[in-house]
Amino acid sequence: MVARARKQTQSAAPAIRFASLARARLETMLDAGREAANCMRVLAKEGGNVVSELLRDAAGFYEWDHYPKGDVYDRATHAQYYYHAHPEHERPGEHGHFHTFLRPQGMPKGLKPLAIPGHPPPAEANAALSHLVAIGMDRFGRPVSLFATNRWVTDETWYRADDVIRMLDFFEIDLAHPSWPVNRWISAMIPLFRPQIEWLLKRRDEAVSAWAKRKPKADVYEDRGLNVVSEVAIDVERQIAAIEQALESAR
Repeated sequence: MVARARKQTQSAAPAIRFASLARARLETMLDAGREAANCMRVLAKEGGNVVSELLRDAAGFYEWDHYPKGDVYDRATHAQYYYHAHPEHERPGEHGHFHTFLRPQGMPKGLKPLAIPGHPPPAEANAALSHLVAIGMDRFGRPVSLFATNRWVTDETWYRADDVIRMLDFFEIDLAHPSWPVNRWISAMIPLFRPQIEWLLKRRDEAVSAWAKRKPKADVYEDRGLNVVSEVAIDVERQIAAIEQALESAR
């Protein structure tokens, strides 16, 4: 999978109304937040973080290379991720980011990719993976952003935003390799930031549609001018605090 580009769209971050979310959703988010925070806490006790833990056995760190080599793929859940970095001028202030995916055998039944002229699904059915969300990390190994990308960036098979949102509940990396705390952390990040990710995916489809209308003769899904389609800043501690406040207010 390739990810190279220079331009991204800009949009206002969503104002999440935590008090409007169902209690069950908030409790799921809070459990995930505590899991993510605990993984970060344990790694920090020995001077590490999520990124340093993932890269601990790497011989070096090079732009565009996938870490770990060959990606992390759970053959039971069909969830997948890798970490990599772009040149500094493309992602200022970012050390690198995680790309998360789900393959068809792990998706809810009945989901089919969008039929795009010139982009037939792969011959091997389980290769038609969907990108869920990317998680941007700063140089201290802290998650600072979430973003959605255009199809060509990860060479994914394109599914509608509503279908990708249905996939979110099925992302889980239940493996010890390459790092138990990193796998637990990344599995928790998606439910923790579920409202923001849903917004990113819906905004992704809106932005791609608008881009296609402006450039009707171009293949929007291959347009190198459209890379990061939607992005929001995140903070784990603030998210947890907002969830706890919403749950307390609902009592």
